[in-house]
Amino acid sequence: MKRGILSLILIFTVLPLAAQQAAKPADWSAWSFLLGEWVSTGGGGAPGQAIAGGFSFAFDLQKRILVRRSFSEFPATDDMPALRHDDLLIVFQDETGKGTRAVYFDNEGHVIHYTVAFSDGGGTVTFVSDAAAPGPRFRFIYRKQGDGAVALQFDIAPPGKPEAFAKYVEGTARRK
Repeated sequence: MKRGILSLILIFTVLPLAAQQAAKPADWSAWSFLLGEWVSTGGGGAPGQAIAGGFSFAFDLQKRILVRRSFSEFPATDDMPALRHDDLLIVFQDETGKGTRAVYFDNEGHVIHYTVAFSDGGGTVTFVSDAAAPGPRFRFIYRKQGDGAVALQFDIAPPGKPEAFAKYVEGTARRK
């Protein structure tokens, strides 16, 4: 009998509080400059540079997550055939109080976990991968530009030097 009463108390007090918490979506206002579809221009096919690409940022799951879908097309080289890179990034508010996090998946089989932070002015968002020995570490930066464009930068830190980021590729994207 006592278990039944305790169960009823939990149902009528804890569950409505949990439902209220679950019903309140995260504040995504800082992300507004990235929402929508974007077209990026590449470096004309130089090694490591795409010739075409694009991405989109859109909400999903009733604004519980932000989803980025991205692609880049790379020309053939002497060492490699032409290829297309596709990836998916899911941005979410970590329920354990760790702030904004993201998880990345691509067609090459990579899965990368990121911490996400905005600059003080809100015009730059930076994704930094978790330091996971023995592999490299990654940093992806979006910078809002005054002309409605977004500057992109992707950096890599070598294994064993998780803070020694070096620019790998950069570009610009414009709304579609």
